[in-house]
Amino acid sequence: MFDKIFSWGKKTNDAATYPAVHFGRYSDNNKTIEKTARWSDADNLFKEKKYQESIDAFFDYLKDDATQNVRVQRNGTEFSFEISQGSKIVRGSADASALRAEVSLARMPQPSVPVMRRLLDQNFSLYYSRYALDGDRLCMRFESNIETANPNKLYYALKELATKADKQDDLLVQDFAALQSLDTDHIEQISETEKEIKYNYFQKWVRETFDYIASLDTEKFSGGIAYLLLSLSFRIDYLICPEGTLLNELEKIPAIYYAKDEKPTTEKNAAMMEAFKKVQQKTKEDFIKNLFRSKSTFAIVAPQQYKAVSDAINSAGQNMIWYRDNNYPLIGQNICEYGLTFCQYSYSLPKPVSDLIQLFMQVNYPDYFTDLGFTDIFYDAVLKKFSSEKIIERINAIQNSWRKKYPALDFKIANLRFDNLLSFGQSFTAGMEHLNFDNK
Repeated sequence: MFDKIFSWGKKTNDAATYPAVHFGRYSDNNKTIEKTARWSDADNLFKEKKYQESIDAFFDYLKDDATQNVRVQRNGTEFSFEISQGSKIVRGSADASALRAEVSLARMPQPSVPVMRRLLDQNFSLYYSRYALDGDRLCMRFESNIETANPNKLYYALKELATKADKQDDLLVQDFAALQSLDTDHIEQISETEKEIKYNYFQKWVRETFDYIASLDTEKFSGGIAYLLLSLSFRIDYLICPEGTLLNELEKIPAIYYAKDEKPTTEKNAAMMEAFKKVQQKTKEDFIKNLFRSKSTFAIVAPQQYKAVSDAINSAGQNMIWYRDNNYPLIGQNICEYGLTFCQYSYSLPKPVSDLIQLFMQVNYPDYFTDLGFTDIFYDAVLKKFSSEKIIERINAIQNSWRKKYPALDFKIANLRFDNLLSFGQSFTAGMEHLNFDNK
């Protein structure tokens, strides 16, 4: 047992057991010590007025070597780059005097006053970039002279350009018949099998949740029902990874609950269920066209101190206790899941946290991962049996891979319980609550 708990050197065969399937929202809070050092290099070089070297270091910091999300090419003092963000690519260049970047949104064959009014209104919300019309091409642009292009300005300007464009292109084409999609050839389609699996599990999870809610008193269990619906929403976001207009519709569901209004929870629950039904009634074709694989460079949410993550997990854990003690284990499991997936949805998390959340989901939804081609089985749903040794090995592997940056990271494996899914969820989330991300 001590070998299992303290087996720091053991590693799982990631290449064999983790196929190329993406989960969760992209977090740019995933930089190694070496990558973080490149930000300092960029800042110091800029202060020394070594602008070209500063730009090189900055784009090296942005680049995720695993995904090749940033592509750069230098020719003397001239520099060109491409930055991937979801369905969009930011293209730009720099020389000795200025840096310029732009991203295509849509084609507008005929002038449209409603479109231009929409973009004019949205221009007021932009800090660094602006909407522009180049012939019949709608785009967004940013430019800066080289002497003011410090790393901080570049980061937030390019993030605004990339994330706003990725959000707006699909919405514009959906809302205005006068517009046509543009610059989408680079999008990587996932297999038809993966699309089918994701569509089927979406329908299955919604149906199962609704069936269980139907067995509950909607007044007495309004809080538990809210957790079931929010957990379902974040599970879909994490495991199915919707894009485009589908993502926009699904994002409206938790927004119903978190809206700062005086509506009772029962009313919010009913509204969330109606929103789920609307998505559920989409044709399969409409649903799966918003399932594709994308690269990103910027998180759409901000990083937080780990205390915010810890507090969210703790709050969910406290709210779970009544349902555990009164024999509502399914609600209890969903509340444990909510504590983690709410953080994944709301914050840009450190990579070890994202990896641990994936492990948690693999334990709780083994059939889904098996259908997607994952061969590591952490929990047998038929036998109701945990592969405790594999779970421990995976936790150790995650910690070991980030030990250099987070030397104090120490998941208390000895506190894990494998009696049932609820006891595992409670002990696993408690372990995550107390992680230490103090770094060098």
